[in-house]
Amino acid sequence: MAMTHQHPRFILASASPRRQELLARIGLTPDAVDPADIDETPRKAERPEPHVARLAAEKAAVVAARHPGAVVLAADTLVAAGLRILPKAEDEATARQCLALLSGRRHRVLTAVTVVDTLGVARHRLSRSTVRVARLTDADVETYIASGEWAGKAGGYAIQGRFEAHVQWMEGSFSGIMGLPLADARAMLRTAGLHV
Repeated sequence: MAMTHQHPRFILASASPRRQELLARIGLTPDAVDPADIDETPRKAERPEPHVARLAAEKAAVVAARHPGAVVLAADTLVAAGLRILPKAEDEATARQCLALLSGRRHRVLTAVTVVDTLGVARHRLSRSTVRVARLTDADVETYIASGEWAGKAGGYAIQGRFEAHVQWMEGSFSGIMGLPLADARAMLRTAGLHV
């Protein structure tokens, strides 16, 4: 019997070029990229896991409402030092604060994924990884700041770039730390009816 390649429209609810790059690794190109643009401010006393899970679910719900009958994938990644949620670094001062907190210690990277299928049923997964960063010298910090790689990144760094040289070890999903745990995402998308 001939395989049919009819598959539902696939919408990525994220403007992250890294998520598009990761999806391409499993042979998937979104039919459309439609970021949700929601308020990502943590609620009072909100812990890292519930926060990241809530944001992925809210992003998926907003975008699924705009694309009925499509498969929608949303994700949110955060860096947590203890119970503290580190911000996305939008300026050098924030990046420096994040790097100072991460220097010489372990932190967690959480990526929540929500996939909404063609019937509007949402499924959720949470990827947890641990990263240990070497002690950073002032020169390490200044060199990394000068690279500009930190801009817009959760916790002020991108593991797949120059910062990887400061990572002593990690446990968990490398793609999850980048922003989309591929094994989880692929399983969820298959369940939703995509051929990946």
